[in-house]
Amino acid sequence: MASPRAERMPGMRRSEYTEQLRPHRAVLPGIMLKLDSKTAVITGGASGIGLAISRLFAQQGAAVEILDRDAAQAQSAVEEIRSAGGEAAAELCDVADAKGTAEAIDRIYARRGRLDILVNNAGIAHVGNALSTTEEDFERVQRVNVFGPANCLRAALPHMIATGGGAIVNLSSCVAVMAIADRFAYSTSKGALLAMTYAVARDFLDKGIRCNALLPGRVHTPFVDGFIARNYPGREAEMFERLSKTQPIGRMGRPEEIAAAALFLCSDEASFITGTALPVDGGTLTVR
Repeated sequence: MASPRAERMPGMRRSEYTEQLRPHRAVLPGIMLKLDSKTAVITGGASGIGLAISRLFAQQGAAVEILDRDAAQAQSAVEEIRSAGGEAAAELCDVADAKGTAEAIDRIYARRGRLDILVNNAGIAHVGNALSTTEEDFERVQRVNVFGPANCLRAALPHMIATGGGAIVNLSSCVAVMAIADRFAYSTSKGALLAMTYAVARDFLDKGIRCNALLPGRVHTPFVDGFIARNYPGREAEMFERLSKTQPIGRMGRPEEIAAAALFLCSDEASFITGTALPVDGGTLTVR
């Protein structure tokens, strides 16, 4: 018997109409977004977007391996996930260090016996244009945001191939494909990461490895709060409001919203998707 159709009555708020729809929402058969028996490596997985991804992937059945350079945050994330019934461990790691990254990922593979998912989330930002950005700052951003994912890919890909395939998600950004002021080093790095996504998707297609990128808009995380505080001291509330309103949807994203997109791309339900850049941006790229 078909479910009764919800109707939006005159004067009904959109939220009330949405709530009315919930009990009748159909679920497509087989759409589970489960990660059971999979090992997922998440860089920068102890805070912000990375922590949201770590939580959700563990909730969906993955054995989560966090790579992070903050030992206290990493341990806290692991304890939180385990206390919720998930499986997690952490490796202290700076992804800009190729040798240390390779050793950490090798230890994970030795511990788990497989590597199915890599999420390149770790990154840093910088404010400045081509003239005001120093050589040192430019190099620092590229070492984390470009060399970091490359180091992880070089370390993880052989283990993924041995596992029989896998899924990679790179956290790029809207600024990889659009211009905003004073993000010379950051935009350069995220554009490079998007190009890296396409290269890996093409080169390892026959190995059963999918590689996609997420292009988040502005997302409210402790990282963003710290970024605003450092670069706009005394104007934090003003800048938060201004940055929020630059997105057509009228607010910053939530880490959990980015995590949900990452989950989909890493799940078997996305098995026909590779070499794709998925905006999760409140309409920034298309409806500004």
